[in-house]
Amino acid sequence: MSALEPRDAEVAAAPIVPPSELQGGILRAPYRALSLGIVSVVLLIAFEATAVGTAMPVAARELNGVSLYAFGFSAYFTTSLFGMVLSGQWADRRGPLGPLATGIGGFAAGLVLSGTAQTMWMFILGRAVQGLGGGLVIVALYVVVSRAYPEHLRPSILAAFAASWVVPSVVGPLVSGTVTEQLGWRWVFLGIPVLVAAPLALALPQIRRRAAGPVDSDASAGPFDRRRIRLALGISLGAGLLQYAGQDLRWLSLLPAVLGAAVLVPAVLGLLPRGTYRAAHGLPSVVLLRGIAAGSFIAAESFVPLMLVTQRGLSPTMAGLSLAVGGATWAFGSFVQSRPGMEPYRTRLMVVGMLLVAAAIATAPTVLIDAVPVWIVAVAWAFGCLGMGTVIGSTSVLLLRLSPPKDAGANSAALQISDGLSNALLLAAGGAAFAALGGGMVDAHGSTGAGGSHPGAFVAVFLPMAAVALVGAWVGTRLRAESR
Repeated sequence: MSALEPRDAEVAAAPIVPPSELQGGILRAPYRALSLGIVSVVLLIAFEATAVGTAMPVAARELNGVSLYAFGFSAYFTTSLFGMVLSGQWADRRGPLGPLATGIGGFAAGLVLSGTAQTMWMFILGRAVQGLGGGLVIVALYVVVSRAYPEHLRPSILAAFAASWVVPSVVGPLVSGTVTEQLGWRWVFLGIPVLVAAPLALALPQIRRRAAGPVDSDASAGPFDRRRIRLALGISLGAGLLQYAGQDLRWLSLLPAVLGAAVLVPAVLGLLPRGTYRAAHGLPSVVLLRGIAAGSFIAAESFVPLMLVTQRGLSPTMAGLSLAVGGATWAFGSFVQSRPGMEPYRTRLMVVGMLLVAAAIATAPTVLIDAVPVWIVAVAWAFGCLGMGTVIGSTSVLLLRLSPPKDAGANSAALQISDGLSNALLLAAGGAAFAALGGGMVDAHGSTGAGGSHPGAFVAVFLPMAAVALVGAWVGTRLRAESR
């Protein structure tokens, strides 16, 4: 079908749900145990993601692996990309229960391996195992949402996923720092696997009853697509090579950069929906917008605390707190997009969301001017996170709406690949520009070495990312496609 006209067609696309079906929502008796279980899984993953950055420097020093510090992050990312594609195929062919259970087991095993590591390379191996498990889990959860919840409840459960990141984003670093100082960094990794048992006990029986097995129970599960598996390996290898090249600004780094691009580009074209690179209407634009939104925002956010510390003299704690309110506004934005009354305005809400993101990123470097108060960053980032909450939640809703049940896993994997790959590539590009203009060498989280940073180096990061976010606003105008 061709693209719909703006408002009337969007109203026509909105689901008609009896009022009795809207009462109780995702915590209604039939969905309560499943909702609490899978949201708790997301909560634990979110806590680990926000806590690990605090413990990582101490772990690297104790294991005599500071020179390998960045690989502790990139190992997780590269293997998670492969896990996403594998999970998509596994879930489409045999249901999400297998990849979800295996992924949680792998995530926990990776945490234990890192927490008990005696060398940095063993620690990195644990992070790689953890990343593979995390990639399996995130895609499988999307398939669970697609199969177990009716369409009118999906925005609410996805909003609950977003809300699960609020508390960890605020208290995760504080708790992690306290545990690291009082008990040791290993307990940041070893404590979480024990907590996974409770949500699994709630969720797995419900998933087995509501979402297990292939979509067509009468048809035999087909074999895995080996070509897509090879492409997944290619995307992980290519992303890893580009990350390595972006951290080492020597002429010799051009070799892994070129090799990484040669492997990555055909793999991306093969794994993302046809037409993604040109923002074709419908599903390709949804996948592209997810990557643009996540990549531009996260790449910019990585440099905000560094800018406040080096240019305005804030303590690391105060610099981090300047972004803390963003967790609440992000959750609020996700809540807003989940309301049934917002359904007719979903696409224009996403365009406005990307405009808020672009404005927030462009406003942040104004604090390089001494006359501008530092609290302006907190205000700007609150609005930026509000926009991100509406966009990220809405892209998830639209993806599931535009995906036939048999393709939900593959398309969810494409969405997560676009998200994760864009994060890494735009962060690498921003880091390279920052270092080239006097910002110093930058690691995977935007940290510099000794010495001051030139203010222009920060401008070279924020303004291009704001421009990327504006491109995302244009992509948002191409989402009005037939979704039934």
